[in-house]
Amino acid sequence: MDLFQAIILGIIQGLTEFLPISSTAHLRIVPALAGWSDPGAAFTAVIQFGTLVAVLIYFFKDIVGISSSVVKGILSGKLLYDREAQLGWMIAAGTIPIVILGLLLKNEIETSFRSLYVISTSLIVLALLLMAAEQLTKKRIASGIQLKSLDSVGWKEAILIGLAQAVALVPGSSRSGTTITGGLFVGLSRETAARFSFLLSLPSVFAAGILELVKERELLFSSDVGVLNLIVATIVSGIVGYASIAFLLNYLKNHSTYLFIIYRIVVGCGLLYLLNAGILEPY
Repeated sequence: MDLFQAIILGIIQGLTEFLPISSTAHLRIVPALAGWSDPGAAFTAVIQFGTLVAVLIYFFKDIVGISSSVVKGILSGKLLYDREAQLGWMIAAGTIPIVILGLLLKNEIETSFRSLYVISTSLIVLALLLMAAEQLTKKRIASGIQLKSLDSVGWKEAILIGLAQAVALVPGSSRSGTTITGGLFVGLSRETAARFSFLLSLPSVFAAGILELVKERELLFSSDVGVLNLIVATIVSGIVGYASIAFLLNYLKNHSTYLFIIYRIVVGCGLLYLLNAGILEPY
């Protein structure tokens, strides 16, 4: 990997981490099309620190409010004493499924799941599920049913969206895509689903990044990857990621997710064609 590749991969990570089109898929597809080597699951996990920081900055007030309420609740012996404390524990509960499945499927995530056949299939299948969620949302709106805001998210919604987030362990699914899909299915508005998706991603992205950084530090800092390339890719992903968050939240206020659904299907089908034509190799 050289510095140019690191910058490109950082841009891809920042652009695609928050849009429901799968950052992991694009970090596999673009290098494959460019003739570069697969940067690997460890590299992908570590440069997510950049987009993690973008979430922390963008939602700084929300995060401080939730964190302080959780701490106050622990100190006072009343864990769920206000709405922000409740939201904090809901986020913790919603993180449990991806932690458990991430540990159980760690080997597959780093090997067989990174097949371009798996990625292309998950791009298409999850696009169809998001389409179904969009149709359900439109029916609710047409029936006069009020879509839920962040203040209306309960334990059931948090757990179900957490289960949806665990599906994102399969490359091509998209963490934001699966959680937004789950949010729409349980009655959240598009903007609320995206906002909760970003907050829910914080614990798991942080944990995954730390785990891979510790475990694969020698490989990541070797001459093949390089500490400078890793740092540059992480910084670039953070800057671009912050802009992506702002774009998506504003976009979903007045638009559906069909733009991303169509994009996923086109990319997934195109990838399958390239694989079947022998232009690309699955690994």
